[in-house]
Amino acid sequence: MSNQDPPTSLENLDDRLRHAKKRHEGQKPREGGAAAPMSGFGLAFRYGVEMVSAVIVGTGIGLLIDNWLEIAPWGMIVFFFLGAAAGMLNVYRAVAGFGLAPGYKAPQGEKAQDDEVLNSGKGNDPDAGGKK
Repeated sequence: MSNQDPPTSLENLDDRLRHAKKRHEGQKPREGGAAAPMSGFGLAFRYGVEMVSAVIVGTGIGLLIDNWLEIAPWGMIVFFFLGAAAGMLNVYRAVAGFGLAPGYKAPQGEKAQDDEVLNSGKGNDPDAGGKK
């Protein structure tokens, strides 16, 4: 077809793999695939958006109910406050780190104690470690 060099063969595949491994060795993987911590501005923007969007959605639902049931302005007033409460709850969950399940977060010290017991081999499972 042309007088160019043939495509790279499998002979230098090992060299290319070693080069790629060296290039990626210095990069540390994220623990558990968690996202990097946000800056202060990023957190403030997130909390603001959570609050404002909840108030807007609540007010919108209130306006729709007002038009549907012809009870203006009571639906808008009630759902404005419900939206504000939902926004505050969302911001609280985000700040406290609860996610969507506020009742299921383990206390701070409890997890560390469990990890120490498992790593020391003194847990309930005799095959869990600690044998020499």
